[in-house]
Amino acid sequence: MTPDSKRFLHPEAIRRIGRLELRARHIVEGLLTGMHRSPYFGQSVEFLQHRQYTPGDDLRHVDWKAWAKQDRLYVKQFEEETNMRCLLLVDVSASMQYGEGALNKYEYAATVAASLAYLLLKQNDSVGCVAFDSTIRAQSQLMSTRKHLNSIIKTLDANRPQNKTDTGAILREIAEASPRRGMIVLVSDLLGDVESTLRGLRLLRQRGHDVLVLHLMDDDELDFPFESPTRFEGLELPDYLNCNPRALREGYLAALDRFLTALRRGCARHAVDYALIRTSQPLDAALAAFLSHRIAVGRTR
Repeated sequence: MTPDSKRFLHPEAIRRIGRLELRARHIVEGLLTGMHRSPYFGQSVEFLQHRQYTPGDDLRHVDWKAWAKQDRLYVKQFEEETNMRCLLLVDVSASMQYGEGALNKYEYAATVAASLAYLLLKQNDSVGCVAFDSTIRAQSQLMSTRKHLNSIIKTLDANRPQNKTDTGAILREIAEASPRRGMIVLVSDLLGDVESTLRGLRLLRQRGHDVLVLHLMDDDELDFPFESPTRFEGLELPDYLNCNPRALREGYLAALDRFLTALRRGCARHAVDYALIRTSQPLDAALAAFLSHRIAVGRTR
C-alpha cells in the first residue's frame, strides 16, 4: 500500500468519502490489496481427507507426520464452513457522539461495523447488526447476500446517539436470543458498569459464541490533554462541571487505568478477544491489526 493510499485512509479522508457504504468498500478493498491475501475473517475449516501430493500443491498443506511414517507425501484437504454467523453489536448511546477529530466515536464505530460486514459478506458469511443503547434501537437479521450490506448500513445510519447505555443488559438479551453458536463483535466505548459488561460477555462465551470486543475511545478520553479552565458537560447525564483540568488530570488518568485494566483482564479471563482502538487511528491500520490477530488466533485454535 502506498503512502498516498495510507494517508487517504486516515479518518479525515474517510469523512470526505461521505456515504457509509462507500467508506466500507474503500477501506476493505484497500485493506485486502495491501495484505495481498484474503484474511478469511473468522472463517473456520474442518479436516476432510488426505490425498496424494501432486507437483504444484501448496506445501503448507502437506502432512509431514504422514510423510515421516509412510515415506509418501500426502496433502490435507479441508472443507470450509462458508456460512459462519456473525452478529455486529454497535453502541449508539449518547457518549458515542463525542469526538473532536475527523470521525466521532459513533461514526468510527459505524464505519468499522460496515467494513466488517462488507468483508464477511464477500466471504458469503451470514451477518446481522444490532444498534443499541439501553435497549435495542434497531436490528437487521442474519443474511449472507451481498445486498444485505444496505440494510446493515440503514440500521447504523438511522440511529444517531442520544440515550444512556446498558451494555451488560443488551449482551444478556443477545445471549438469550441467540441459541446457535456464532461470532459476536461488540463495538463500543464501554462506558458504564464494567462488571455488568463482563457478566454479559461471560454469558455469551458460556453459550459457545466467539466474542470480540473493539473498544473505541477518543484521544481526549485517553490522554486528558486539557489545560485551561474547562466546562465538562455530561452526554448521558444532565450534569456539568466547571473546573481546572490540571487538578483533575492525575486522578482521572489513574481511574482510566483501573477501568482499562479491569476490562482487559476480564476479557482475558473469559477468553474474549479485546482491542483498544483510538478513533484517531487510521481505519485500515486498526482493521489490519485486528484481522492479523484473528488469523493468528484461528491458527492456534
